[in-house]
Amino acid sequence: MRVVVAEDHVLLRDGLTRLLRAYGCEVVAALEGSAGLDEALQLPEVEVAILDVRLPPTFSDEGLRAAIRARATRPGFPVLVLSQYVEQLYARELLASGEGAVGYLLKDRVADTGEFIDSVRRVAAGGTVLDPEVVAALMNRQRNAPVDRLSPREREVLELMAQGRSNQAIAEALFVTEKAVAKHINSIFTKLDLPVAVDDNRRVRAVLAWLKI
Repeated sequence: MRVVVAEDHVLLRDGLTRLLRAYGCEVVAALEGSAGLDEALQLPEVEVAILDVRLPPTFSDEGLRAAIRARATRPGFPVLVLSQYVEQLYARELLASGEGAVGYLLKDRVADTGEFIDSVRRVAAGGTVLDPEVVAALMNRQRNAPVDRLSPREREVLELMAQGRSNQAIAEALFVTEKAVAKHINSIFTKLDLPVAVDDNRRVRAVLAWLKI
């Protein structure tokens, strides 16, 4: 897996680079700011980007803006945002295409390196991985149908799906069987009017519908 990293903090940037390489990833570029970032994200060999939100020179929203530009020219390009902040407006814009391949994790809440690498791989494979605090921030507004059709348990299942958890992990978190989780997920797909399609990731579409991007 070939990765671009953009992180202004030198120790974290170096740590990410070493961690990725230890797990067999190739770091194509490790940048401290937005200079050269757009060009790096256009390299055809790059498979996923890990970006901070706030980068030099202004430390405002350079990382997210670069991600949005990259996905405008490379639809579905995988991006994992790793930040201390939840930028709701740009997070919604990043998710708005409905194509998935997006992650948003908070630095202070990443506690396991193996899980972090798994998150990078899920995003690179087209999935979504969202920290619960990011989900909460994006959900902080009035609901609209068809999401209102979901039961409280189905909402719990869908929130865990948004975090990138497998059916087994959801079952363990909710203390139910995998069969029960599968039943809830099928019900979610039905209630959100997501038809079966061989080449369509309904889990991603369900998460995006739930967040009402």
